[in-house]
Amino acid sequence: MTVRKNQANLSADEKRRFIDALLQLKRSGRYDAFVTTHDAFVTTHNAFILGDTDNGERTGHRSPSFLPWHRRFLLEFERALQSVDASVALPYWDWSTDRSPRSALWAPDFLGGTGRSLDGRVTDGPFAAATGDWTINVRVDSRTYLRRSLGSGVRELPTRAEVESVLGMATYDMAPWNSASDGFRNHLEGWRGVNLHNRVHVWVGGQMATGVSPNDPVFWLHHAYIDKLWAEWQRRHPGSGYLPRSGTPDVVDLGETMKPWNDVHPSDLLDHTAFYTFDAA
Repeated sequence: MTVRKNQANLSADEKRRFIDALLQLKRSGRYDAFVTTHDAFVTTHNAFILGDTDNGERTGHRSPSFLPWHRRFLLEFERALQSVDASVALPYWDWSTDRSPRSALWAPDFLGGTGRSLDGRVTDGPFAAATGDWTINVRVDSRTYLRRSLGSGVRELPTRAEVESVLGMATYDMAPWNSASDGFRNHLEGWRGVNLHNRVHVWVGGQMATGVSPNDPVFWLHHAYIDKLWAEWQRRHPGSGYLPRSGTPDVVDLGETMKPWNDVHPSDLLDHTAFYTFDAA
């Protein structure tokens, strides 16, 4: 059984294996296919950069299926990593406690640090442009290097108290099933309230604030933690399930298939323990 660990607790060997698997997927072209898939299901996480829509068909974002869609997306990516190295699991980044740009997460032996002030270009670590191993091919502009601006777009990452305030919400989602909705999903996604998921994307900046956010490997660690928070919410609210259940236009009901896979429903993804566990509840 795959065990997803807090990145702060990874050994040097676990970090190395994770990075090596990422680089191998990148060299093969398989990594960029995941970026393309994500880009097809979102415009941006920052409404001030590009325009999103709350109308029409919604699957990956601004909709109830935000969480099961990304759970399947992460599962597909984790399986790709494990096809390279069976020992690799997706780590998660608990940004509610590991909140500094000086964290070991951003060290040269792991993800590398923030970008330079001139153009956001990441200059250290395995994904820096100078290594030649991480060319941005699926992009929103002509720049082919990884960019970050840690703490520039928004100063503070969410706190644990803010996370707890969202975990306390007893209803998964509700009409109008978009960024105006109340309930756990939309507050976790960040369109209302204290803004959790979206704020982290903007805090990292660079490609993470756009639809091609998986270009930055921290995307996977961020979403692994979002997935963990969903699992935590489910444990706290065993009587509150996925909504809507049926008959809802433009969004994915509990038993409807999700694009682009068309072989999976939210109901198939409610129990993460069928696929992996976390190192801590």
